[in-house]
Amino acid sequence: MTAVWRPVAGTYHGAVRARDLGITIGLLQPGPLNAITDVPGVRVGHTTLIEGDGPLVVGKGPVRTGVTVILPHDGDPHREAVFAGTHQLNGNGEFTGWQWIRESGMLTTPIAITNTSSVGTVRDAIISFEARAMVPGGLYWALPVVGETWDGHLNDTEGQHVRPEHVDAALESAASGPVAEGNVGGGTGMICHEFKGGIGTASRVLDAAGGGFTVGALVQANHGRRERLAIDGVPVGREIGFDEVRSAWDEAPASAGSGSIIVVLATDAPLLPHQCTRLAQRAGLGVTRVGGAGENSSGDLFLAFATGNRGLRTLDSETDPFTHDLRMLTDGWISDLFWAAIEATEEAIVNALVAAETMTGRDGHIAPAIPRERLREVMARYRPRPST
Repeated sequence: MTAVWRPVAGTYHGAVRARDLGITIGLLQPGPLNAITDVPGVRVGHTTLIEGDGPLVVGKGPVRTGVTVILPHDGDPHREAVFAGTHQLNGNGEFTGWQWIRESGMLTTPIAITNTSSVGTVRDAIISFEARAMVPGGLYWALPVVGETWDGHLNDTEGQHVRPEHVDAALESAASGPVAEGNVGGGTGMICHEFKGGIGTASRVLDAAGGGFTVGALVQANHGRRERLAIDGVPVGREIGFDEVRSAWDEAPASAGSGSIIVVLATDAPLLPHQCTRLAQRAGLGVTRVGGAGENSSGDLFLAFATGNRGLRTLDSETDPFTHDLRMLTDGWISDLFWAAIEATEEAIVNALVAAETMTGRDGHIAPAIPRERLREVMARYRPRPST
């Protein structure tokens, strides 16, 4: 196979999404892009690494991996923080920088998602990328936020093929607009509910009565058992069984259902840190609606940030203001935001499944795509459209 190294910005490469199949999830309306980038200022970039075929040779491949980055606004997060919170459904995973978010309530770096063995490389690359933009001789520190899921069934994970230049490319290409999904970026080698998984995104916009705020979700979906897969309440995993489509884990059946999911939520609502934490918790309900269970071997880690209070200084200096004037969403209105996070997370996972293409990885392991026409037929049988 010809080597592929491509930075992918917000460019939408024509991948199929749930709504292209007539699958409408939930009650709320999506934003114009139905993506995390519907939250103004949020940017996404990917670098995708695909190279080689055949038996695994650690350090040489085959390679099926990458990195995805999310920039929380159109400025420099190191100079201008946003409020943020985190939630852990099950902790068999890594998300660097969490302790400072929990301590300060602030997100001060880009967010990156990659494979398990490349977390350190990606973290260090973000430090170097940001340091190059600092004033020479100035004081600088960073605690980059980097999450991971394990792609070793398809990828030479221990080979650590994600390098600093790949992180730089993702950061430099990050853009607003439609977001590439499926076998891209950090999601390149991921498996979801025993089909091919990967990156997915979705959004929800509250009406004027709910403040008109937007909630966007981006997931790296690498979790779940087939028989538990449900889409909008339809038992898709039981309908499309192993007699019809093989499991991605046929070569390692004991590992079926293991894996992890990272969920990043963004909103333009004026949330304080404790409210961001509450929002992050609701991602778990979206994961569960699709059939995720937070298994013992799963790293189900969620982060939510809010851009509704801009101008928060992060550099400790004599020029920093003594106080910031803040806005806060009244808690009596936050339940609508919770539901938006649940629906956006659910649809983002489904979009990851629908957009992904069948992939053959190391040692000939095959992760089959969910069959789209069959999925359309199953959904239509359970959710027939009203006659006109």
